[in-house]
Amino acid sequence: MKKNGLACIGLTTLDVVARAIDELPKVEGTGLIEGIACAPAGTAGAPALLAARLGVASRLISAVGDDLTGRFIRAALSDAGVDVSDLETLPGLPSSTTLLAVSSSGVRPGFHALGAGMLARVTPGALQAASEVGFLHYGGVGGPKLDGGEGLSIVQAASRAGAVVTCDLIAPQPSAIEEVRRLLPHVDYFLPSAAEAVFLTGQQDLFAAAETFRSWGAKACIIKNGGRGSVVVLDDVSTTLPAYAITPVDTTSCGDSYCAGFIAALSRGWAPLDAARFGTATAALVAQGLATLGKVESFEATEAAMRQMTLSEAA
Repeated sequence: MKKNGLACIGLTTLDVVARAIDELPKVEGTGLIEGIACAPAGTAGAPALLAARLGVASRLISAVGDDLTGRFIRAALSDAGVDVSDLETLPGLPSSTTLLAVSSSGVRPGFHALGAGMLARVTPGALQAASEVGFLHYGGVGGPKLDGGEGLSIVQAASRAGAVVTCDLIAPQPSAIEEVRRLLPHVDYFLPSAAEAVFLTGQQDLFAAAETFRSWGAKACIIKNGGRGSVVVLDDVSTTLPAYAITPVDTTSCGDSYCAGFIAALSRGWAPLDAARFGTATAALVAQGLATLGKVESFEATEAAMRQMTLSEAA
């Protein structure tokens, strides 16, 4: 029997996004801006939220603090249809929060307050979830309770149970190389950003970087490269997919949305290359609005947008 659904494990934050802020005033005062949005985010929280919006039954394995922000994150995810049974509340800790000041040109300096979000751990319930779903998205590299073995245990559990395992990163440190090499033999699709791929492999050529990750054990590699599209290296294809020609409003969570769109399309039986195209469209819709969801409405609306948007000529 084919398993359905997605479990995401790793970082969960609250993103507070404001646009447009082109400079910070040096004196007190209040100015008018276009908009402010708040949404759950992070390498686990954002894909779970977006996948749920795209019609995938999603579960989140992560942590929040016992503050108002944590309660907001939990409520927002639950209202969106995400199963938060494995979202732990950690007493005495604040929830991880990021403030992003997006300029009119799309530059988005961020200010992050550390909190409970990086303290996701592998509980018995998390292992059970990994054995029940069709997809596991791992966004926990760098997590102090996951690196060194615990994260590997849930990836292995999901893989043994027949789940498709995807993996993404966020701001990896040099120590991440060892953890990535530990995980990749159990990963079906590795989806780092271009900057992360270059940092980890030392390869400026993204196809060479993808092949390095495959030599470390990944079955396939998709490297997200923003407005330049993505590099897709599968068993039977090695190509560049263009991005869509859009006017970005806020590119926060675009990488996470690519992952969520890719998983959502795979869950509907799409071929991996077509699923990558769907991930590209999902990211384009996110970039045209504020915060994690942007302008993503549904799987069907995203599929329709694929036919309406124009592909970029940037290479």
